[in-house]
Amino acid sequence: MSKTIMIVDDSSSIRQVVGMALKGAGFEVITAEDGKDALSKLTGQKINLVISDVNMPNMDGITFVTELKKQAAYKFTPVIMLTTEGSEDKKMAGKAAGAKAWIIKPFKADQMLDAVNKLILP
Repeated sequence: MSKTIMIVDDSSSIRQVVGMALKGAGFEVITAEDGKDALSKLTGQKINLVISDVNMPNMDGITFVTELKKQAAYKFTPVIMLTTEGSEDKKMAGKAAGAKAWIIKPFKADQMLDAVNKLILP
């Protein structure tokens, strides 16, 4: 059974590029436009990893990760922040919320897949 990854980004082109890379690597993909949309799509199903932007309307990535980690089903789900934000303050806030990795846009697909494979246990 393939692993499922949720992509949360307000940019449809980023969702598409990341989704294609992940599907090409054999992953199932669920997409959401922002943190609020993502939370509404999480119904207790198994999600192996979340890739989230930081700056989004309605609910930003840091708030989303904080809310995600409050849910028992997703408390231990690893999160990668994929963002243009490089400030130490944002990185610290992301880590405090529960993010395990931080990738700066623009990114290389193989760099992202390396991080994904390190965080998803076989």
